[in-house]
Amino acid sequence: MRRVTILGATGSIGASSLDVIARHPDRFAVFALTAQNKADALADLAARFRPQVAVIANRAMLPVLRDALRARGLATQARGGAEALAEVAADAGCDTVIAAIVGAAGLLPTIAAARAGKRVLLANKEALVCAGALLLDAVRRGGAELLPLDSEHSALHQCLAGARGGARDVRRLILTASGGPFRTRADLADVTPDEACAHPNWVMGRKISVDSATLMNQGLEVIEANWLFDIGPDRIEVVVHPQSVVHSMVEFADASVIAQCGTPDMRTPIAYALAYPDRITSGSTALNFQSLGALTFEAPDRARFPCLGLAYAALRAGGGAPAVLNAANETAVEAFLAQRLPFTRIAGVIEETLARVDRGAPAGMDDVLALDREGRRVAREVVERRAVVTGA
Repeated sequence: MRRVTILGATGSIGASSLDVIARHPDRFAVFALTAQNKADALADLAARFRPQVAVIANRAMLPVLRDALRARGLATQARGGAEALAEVAADAGCDTVIAAIVGAAGLLPTIAAARAGKRVLLANKEALVCAGALLLDAVRRGGAELLPLDSEHSALHQCLAGARGGARDVRRLILTASGGPFRTRADLADVTPDEACAHPNWVMGRKISVDSATLMNQGLEVIEANWLFDIGPDRIEVVVHPQSVVHSMVEFADASVIAQCGTPDMRTPIAYALAYPDRITSGSTALNFQSLGALTFEAPDRARFPCLGLAYAALRAGGGAPAVLNAANETAVEAFLAQRLPFTRIAGVIEETLARVDRGAPAGMDDVLALDREGRRVAREVVERRAVVTGA
């Protein structure tokens, strides 16, 4: 019986994780659930899964959470604030932590779980993007186990299962991208937030949906793959695969290519990581190869979607560049979703922020957080200027 803490339980990854957990009550129990602001939704989940602890990251919402739990007659302990997130991630009451908080806010609790020796199921790619060396060091020192939840990295993990020589056996990792909702759209000048969030294949949160539309999501995944599999950017390739059936591939030294396929459903990689090395039912629909149709692949259009190139450049630059990249991207996407910045200006904000911020290598989490703050500060300045210029 694994006892699971879900950081970000009210998001799409949290919902899929709980669906898998509910299918296997003999294997998994919920120890703690967390949310940022949605106290009522968190209390509803607590009523169903009966965790020992519920944490609301926004401390101001703690009285609301307490009242909601009391109204439902629950004995679940209510806690609030960023420190409570880190504490519950490291608590001895759980052995598995699903890190599904979006953005840099998930950094500290993910590191805390690694230091405490948990099985960390990582959906928060920013933890590796911003602090890859520090997170892997925490995993080693804490005796933790790190398993990816992103469909692409889960696919790579599965494809690499037979590689006895590790990275030495690998010629390249091939990450697939759907291409997002604008793969064939010529004019991107008037893109709206709702259009950017209407992903053709996956059901995701708004921030990651925008990242998919700009191809920044795949750029962040390149950085993540570099850390997870110890393979440099020159051996990590992105290909556009609109059908989202092949989730990623590995080409080996003998020119063999192994691909992991499945329907676009996050419950598949979640079930894989939760039960690893076992296989359990996930609730995902099986592929019907007789009706599947053609599977196509194409090169990403880096001229129309420059965020992918910016991510590669940040990875090659090293040091604090990936943390600044992430901070600038989160700030720009937030401004776009608030209709304060055009879609086509997102990459420009990131590029200018990278050029203006000192990107020295972080020696610890304080340095990472300082880079994040400075990146956001500069990006906000750039957003305001570019928003005025464009009339957004």
